[in-house]
Amino acid sequence: MTQRFKVIIADFIADAMEPERAVLDDVADLIGLGATCEAELHGRIEDADAIVSYHLAGMSRSTIEQLRQCKAIVRGGVGFENIDLDAARDRGIPVINVPDYGTEEVADSAIGMMLALTRGIHQANTLLRAGRCDWGPEQIAPLQRLRGKVLGVIGLGRIGTAAALRAKALGMDVVFYDPYIPDGRDKALGVRRAETLDELLGEVYVLTIHCPSTDETRGMVDAAAINRMPPGSYLVNTARGDVVEVAAIPDAIASGRLAGAGLDVLPLEPPPDDDPVLVAWRDPEHPAYDRVIINPHVAFYCEQGLHELRTKSAIGCRRALLGEPLRNVVN
Repeated sequence: MTQRFKVIIADFIADAMEPERAVLDDVADLIGLGATCEAELHGRIEDADAIVSYHLAGMSRSTIEQLRQCKAIVRGGVGFENIDLDAARDRGIPVINVPDYGTEEVADSAIGMMLALTRGIHQANTLLRAGRCDWGPEQIAPLQRLRGKVLGVIGLGRIGTAAALRAKALGMDVVFYDPYIPDGRDKALGVRRAETLDELLGEVYVLTIHCPSTDETRGMVDAAAINRMPPGSYLVNTARGDVVEVAAIPDAIASGRLAGAGLDVLPLEPPPDDDPVLVAWRDPEHPAYDRVIINPHVAFYCEQGLHELRTKSAIGCRRALLGEPLRNVVN
């Protein structure tokens, strides 16, 4: 009798798992736990042959050390900071991600936020709905033409590159900061490289963030960094919430240092009600009310992209279970 494996979908997915079954049904039994935190995994995953983990239930060393026969942990997404890579490596368990997932969607979302802010779309809509805007451009003046303005990109990976190319199509002057990108990428893409973060910040009209959360990047765009941006500039973050000191945004909006901010991600999700940026964003008397966009970490989402993510996560499990060569191993 052919061995059947046990694959556990730890969190986020709570349906019939049809995309996963299309890939794995002939070799594995699928179990969806629907966990909302790591504690809910304990006592339920120890005999798994492969695990797919999304963003709700991370896997620390104590959890990974309980795995008896796991052949792979697949991170359903791009980022993998919620999985202890060293612990998995110590146990001989490869951690696999899906690095091309959401590239188009996140880049589109970043550019969409930029356009909604810089063209006054969000501001006019918010003011008009609140009955605080005349039928004309006076309430959102002065707006600047986007063509020729500098888009600063932190992180020129897959998503950062996709955003850069979209901005180039709009006629923007794209500059990036990423010390890990080899020389020549700038020439191939027709963009400019900033040698330092300060150099980038000093000339941006819009700053868009596309880097992972690491010891090096957490808090990178803090109050001091925002104050180095030109007055009247814009900030968009669709990457990781803790890269930006979001508590500094309300004051930067009030002072005019920032003309607007688009945030798909926050350091703590969902945020507490007393989060300073939420308090300002909800206050009709604060300028952040019509100059800040907050989304609930949805820049990655579309139906086609989610299906692709789930299918590729299942394929990663299948390769590990059958002893086939693995792709996108991050540890």
